[in-house]
Amino acid sequence: MTQFTRRHFLQLSIAATAAASRLRPVRAQGASVQTIAGTGIAGYQAEGVSGLPGPATPVNNPYGVITGPDGALYFCEVDTGRTRRLDLETGRLTTIAGNGEKAYLGDGGPALNASFSAPHEIRFDTAGNLFVVERDAHVVRRVDGSTGLVSTVAGTGEGGYGGDGGPATAAQLRQPHSIAFDANGNLLICDIGNSRVRSVNMNNGIISTLSGTGEREVTPDSAPLAGTPLLGPRSLDTDPDGNAYLVLREGNAVFSLDLGAGTLRRIAGTGDRGYAGDNGPALTATFNGPKGIAYSVEDHSLYIVDTENHVIRRMRLASGVIDTVLGSGERGDGPDGNPLTCKLNRPHGVFVHEGIVYVTDSESHRVRAITGVI
Repeated sequence: MTQFTRRHFLQLSIAATAAASRLRPVRAQGASVQTIAGTGIAGYQAEGVSGLPGPATPVNNPYGVITGPDGALYFCEVDTGRTRRLDLETGRLTTIAGNGEKAYLGDGGPALNASFSAPHEIRFDTAGNLFVVERDAHVVRRVDGSTGLVSTVAGTGEGGYGGDGGPATAAQLRQPHSIAFDANGNLLICDIGNSRVRSVNMNNGIISTLSGTGEREVTPDSAPLAGTPLLGPRSLDTDPDGNAYLVLREGNAVFSLDLGAGTLRRIAGTGDRGYAGDNGPALTATFNGPKGIAYSVEDHSLYIVDTENHVIRRMRLASGVIDTVLGSGERGDGPDGNPLTCKLNRPHGVFVHEGIVYVTDSESHRVRAITGVI
């Protein structure tokens, strides 16, 4: 599907939503934001065979978001355990995993019959398999892209720490929050309850600690990955060049991880809590509990979910300058239209694809899309 088709769907979506809620129409030129899924009220409606229109269908506390190999948008709901699929061409919303019950059940069976426990993020590997990280089940699970069957790839289902050097399925995690695949295909896990980033070699299934000591101590501005404490490793993403980008929730900072050299360095955030520094160097900016991040190859930028400031910020990696692309800094719900006057309510997920920035506005129970910022 072309970018024009996606943008056309988004324009139709906001037009329908505006008509229904008497919002002002979106600007013809410049950046704009619109709701593409969710009504603003938490809920679930069975979709039937063909699905339901996204902006008219309730969702429930959406978190991780990403596009799939089929070009559709996928997001997980932390409260229901479901993973939903939004067809960006038709605007139809369907459920592809999760039965709505919070539990760690269903391995070996179909994804729609399985229970998931507080999924925070989802990813696809290069083969088209879906991976789900579950905070409260302390596991990462896989939905086979061909069969739709569920299996566990990391964690035992019991919170703890152990198992490095052995099979990931025999290792313990504690409240893992975020996952990403690096340039070599390894699965990186923000094992936040253990203050570590773990790595699973997907060729042999062996797990190891990439960084973090288990101690909740301030992370130095630059250091080796090994043996360095991480203060709240909450979310990460990777680029094609062998780098990872890590958000520290309690550390209120963003670090670049050179996976080849085995080093890390602070690239955004002073460590102090606040909301300041836009249009200046990201290193002198302040954040308030950031909980999501996405690397955008299209503009070589990082999009950072500054959750407790209720905004999405962009750091241009070439210049190091940071700005806000969505949110007013006040907690609320919209309105759609001008991105900088649209209030958000504790957003968690962000993803960039074909010039569009997708955001899960979690406690507004909406998925929003920004056009015109790239």
